[in-house]
Amino acid sequence: MAKNTANLTSSQEEELGGIFGDRVNFSKRERHFYCHDVGALPSMAKMMLGNTDPAAIVKLRTEDDIVKLMGFARKHSIPVVPRAGASSGYGGVIPTKGGIIADVNLLNDIISIDAENMTVTVGAGIVWERLEKKLNEKDFSVCAMPSSAPAATVGGWLAQNGIGYGSYEYGWSQDTMVSARAVLPNGEVRDFTGDEMDSLIGSMGTVGIITQITLKIRKLEDTASISAEFADSESLQKALLAVAAEKVPLWSISFINPDWAGMKNEMPFSTHHGEPVVEDRPELPKSYICNFIYPESRDVSALENIITSNGGKVLSEDISKHEAGEWFRSMKVKRLGPSFIPAEIIIPVDKVGKVFNEIKAKVDLPVLIEGMVEKEGNVILLCFIPHSERSFKFNLAFTLGISIIKIAEENGGRIYASGLYFAKEAEKVYGDRLKKMLALKQQVDPDDIMNPETISGKGILKAGISMSKAFEPIMRFVGNRSGVGEETFKKQKDIPADIVSHAYTCAQCGYCVEECDQYYGRGWESQSPRGKWFFIKEYLAGRDKMTQEQVDTFLACTTCELCDHRCQLDLPINDSWMTMREELVVERGMMTIPPFEIMASSLLKERNIWGEYLKNREEWMPEDLKPKIKDKAEYAYFAGCTASFVEKDIAEASVRLLTDAGMEITYLGKEESCCGIPMLAAGKWDVFEKIMRMNIENMRKKGVKTVITSCPACWLVWDTFYRQWAEKLGIEYDFEAKHYSQVLQDKLDVLSEKFVTPLDKVVTVHDACHMGRAGGIYEPPRDLIKSVPGVELREMEHNRDEGHCCGSVLTLVADPDVANVVGNMRLKEAEDIGADIMVAACPCCQVQLRIAAEKSGSPVDVQDLSATVARSMGYDIPDTTNTALTAWITFDQMIHLLKPENMTDLMVELLPQMMAAMPAPLRGMMKMVKYVPGMDLMMKPMMPVMMPMLLPGIMPKVMPDMLEAVGRRVQMSDDLREQMPDLMPEAMGNLMPNMLPQIIPLLTPRMIKYIKEAM
Repeated sequence: MAKNTANLTSSQEEELGGIFGDRVNFSKRERHFYCHDVGALPSMAKMMLGNTDPAAIVKLRTEDDIVKLMGFARKHSIPVVPRAGASSGYGGVIPTKGGIIADVNLLNDIISIDAENMTVTVGAGIVWERLEKKLNEKDFSVCAMPSSAPAATVGGWLAQNGIGYGSYEYGWSQDTMVSARAVLPNGEVRDFTGDEMDSLIGSMGTVGIITQITLKIRKLEDTASISAEFADSESLQKALLAVAAEKVPLWSISFINPDWAGMKNEMPFSTHHGEPVVEDRPELPKSYICNFIYPESRDVSALENIITSNGGKVLSEDISKHEAGEWFRSMKVKRLGPSFIPAEIIIPVDKVGKVFNEIKAKVDLPVLIEGMVEKEGNVILLCFIPHSERSFKFNLAFTLGISIIKIAEENGGRIYASGLYFAKEAEKVYGDRLKKMLALKQQVDPDDIMNPETISGKGILKAGISMSKAFEPIMRFVGNRSGVGEETFKKQKDIPADIVSHAYTCAQCGYCVEECDQYYGRGWESQSPRGKWFFIKEYLAGRDKMTQEQVDTFLACTTCELCDHRCQLDLPINDSWMTMREELVVERGMMTIPPFEIMASSLLKERNIWGEYLKNREEWMPEDLKPKIKDKAEYAYFAGCTASFVEKDIAEASVRLLTDAGMEITYLGKEESCCGIPMLAAGKWDVFEKIMRMNIENMRKKGVKTVITSCPACWLVWDTFYRQWAEKLGIEYDFEAKHYSQVLQDKLDVLSEKFVTPLDKVVTVHDACHMGRAGGIYEPPRDLIKSVPGVELREMEHNRDEGHCCGSVLTLVADPDVANVVGNMRLKEAEDIGADIMVAACPCCQVQLRIAAEKSGSPVDVQDLSATVARSMGYDIPDTTNTALTAWITFDQMIHLLKPENMTDLMVELLPQMMAAMPAPLRGMMKMVKYVPGMDLMMKPMMPVMMPMLLPGIMPKVMPDMLEAVGRRVQMSDDLREQMPDLMPEAMGNLMPNMLPQIIPLLTPRMIKYIKEAM
């Protein structure tokens, strides 16, 4: 039998690492992020499950990978638990016996589309939303999909089996799937078709790992919807039966109960950078609201009469459009939860009224219900009871889910799925298929390696649920008296109250995962927004610690805001991570990303992050442009650091275009400072405030009303952050901010006459996050580049609101290798559409994408938007690619140097100077290590105490030698090299207190060795 495996042995880790390299993770901290699924269990149930942390996570790319993993697992009798979107709540991905999480998300290719037979074959790890988009490009569509399509995978829906949108016409997930391919625990790769599929359907990864699925598809057609309200569940039931009797050709039917509709009305408006976003959201009647969805070409004229003749009322087109836009946002109301007690049941459609009435009569707490109808006359009811998992009463109220299941059974229904939690119901759920599934498992997995206990159940939990069911009337009596009322949150462990609230509110649905650049750049759950919310809950519960590693995870987020766009609960994720920066770096004094300390020193000294002299800031300005710049004007051009010192083509081209368009502008010249956003993102908010005050005052002196920027981050700062901080600090602020593309969009009639050189290239636009999702500025850059003769504009797969981040600045500074992965994802999109040029309207995006292109050898030419347009107007704008790459070398080498292991190497080189700088008595004591047995063992625990005390006195004496050592490791410009004696001491002074705990364990044995051998 498979062994309980909480940890692998060192030899097993070495063996598994030899097979999968960096696609296997043994980190104890990381493993904990894989201990749960979408559901929030009460504390008593968690105790019954015991330790659910896996021993390792392996990311699988191919069937051959899986065969090798199965061989390893059989050899060592280690459990294997397949995991994809983890978007279900039945415990199917919970490793109750430890073992290995087999992450199949990388098996996500579209293998083939068969237009003749109307099928598509895909990797099992592909997310439904992505599959649908890809099929739409070919004028096809899936037949049906789960309501969790933005996170759920195709393989996951087969392994779970379920009903979703389209099930009214096409049935269960299994009915839309032609065949499947799986790697079995014995290493066999087998294809399943026809009746053989019964062994896989709903198996929850207990008989093998599904690798490929062939699905039925349909022609793409625009859909329409009609929404109706019904005063009571009996009227709703009659309408549903009438629709079936008259064979109205609908694609999907879904509905919500009055409690759900009422909560949707109470939902708070979403916020953006802390400010409410006004939404055009219609008021829903607090009734049973049913949504009938159908292809536009179909005749559904009978529907309206059915609705009205059965006591219903057709709702406005505004409501039907709004409800259609909420298809995949059913968990949105959890925002008011913050926790949900779930119960998912299947009932006959002719029992809808009775079941609703019985739930209302027997369950005193509010029950939110969403229903979906499938073609055989069954309805799935997704029932959720709002509650709080933080309360002990959550344990008691959780049993009300059993009451709802019992009501379903008494009306000819059953639980929706069994899984780990309801294993005793497996026979009711699977019927005859259970015997086939168990027979296959016995044949190919006699040692129960694959996802053990998921179908059979975990003894103590199984017994507990059985007891709850046996004593259901008593448990219901207790549960009905276990409400918690409105939940309030307070600051806890110095985590602000709103972030505590969001952490518990997060549905763990996974919508934020796949498109998060930190997740696909690194590949691990801890990096995703979902993972960060989970960490905060674990930290608050005392099950995890706020380590520097976790701080780095918050800091490395690029602030791209894509998670905000995807979150179905509209949680302000980006703003929350910004608040965490303040808490962790400003308030707690934990370490920011090390290179930011050098940037901060440069910023305070010379007002830029590149280590250049302030006196050179305006050297980008050509002589012929200087007469066109006014001393004072209503409009000011703000170049920013990168355009001033590195990619000077951006600044020059922007000003040429603005002046050619007839704009009268001024600029700050040598009085300009960095906008400060790197310091805001790095958590060095005191530096940000100083810089902000300088820029605001200098702009005011110039009589400026509108600040025009090249850099989207600078735009965001002037448009939003300066305004908010000024209000907070009581500073007068009346500036408007615009990106130059916005200004020039209104001047295209003037500029169009000045184009002299056609481009004759295929161009794509990279949407910069800090003016795209942050400001909705999408069309101005496109309109500007389209005005250039000879441009064929093509859109990348991810564009506008869904555009992928380039990976700069934070990830580029925190981990250049990860930034390279992220940048290459973007470049690959451009390659896939045949783009010759990717234009960026952002200096930082341009630097990052150029670095990624150089490292990968991408054929895509990354160019600045303004420079490309200016060249077509006949201006000789230099290409700054090499300048940017050369400038980045310094940062790249400095980032590398500031890693703990490399700083340790640096300090080992400086040991002679460090020892000489120590007080004589201490130096003498250290020499005793050579002569006194056991002294070296005593020294190890002393070092963490001694070094922080000694370093402030040692560093000034060692600094000249340190500067020389740094100079040998980091390629620097002459200006930066001259400034390092000023920049380095302050940076090291800020870094060392936090970095020493990471360095000392590496340094101590090497210091002891040095003392023994060289002193």
